[in-house]
Amino acid sequence: MTPMTDTDLLRQHGLRVTAPRLAVLGALEGHAHLDADAVLQRVRAAVPTVSVQAVYDVLHALSDAGLLRRIEPAGHPARYERRTGDNHHHVVCRGCGAVDDVDCAVGDAPCLTPSSTAGFDVETAEVTYWGLCPACRTAG
Repeated sequence: MTPMTDTDLLRQHGLRVTAPRLAVLGALEGHAHLDADAVLQRVRAAVPTVSVQAVYDVLHALSDAGLLRRIEPAGHPARYERRTGDNHHHVVCRGCGAVDDVDCAVGDAPCLTPSSTAGFDVETAEVTYWGLCPACRTAG
């Protein structure tokens, strides 16, 4: 079976295939947890005339379509990643702001069983672990 291309992925989700959308997906391939400014820099390498607003619009559209995951660690800018659909969690360095993935702690999504759901049908859980990365521990 041939792997799905980003063009196929956009079409499968009912989105038009545009150079900015392809460039944003390409910018995040293999580079998880980028903020919008880092995505913009990478996108401009492929599409030099792309506007800041166009990149923000694409990030929003791709997140809404489920092709990107947006995370917002407290006190840090939103970050984007292509790893979606598995309800994984994140660890954030209090020193430098580095972010890494943490697989589900126990069981299937939503990974945690709340003591009360107040009648909600819980689908996902977001857990952020905070600490110091190896580089910041060594520097401190």
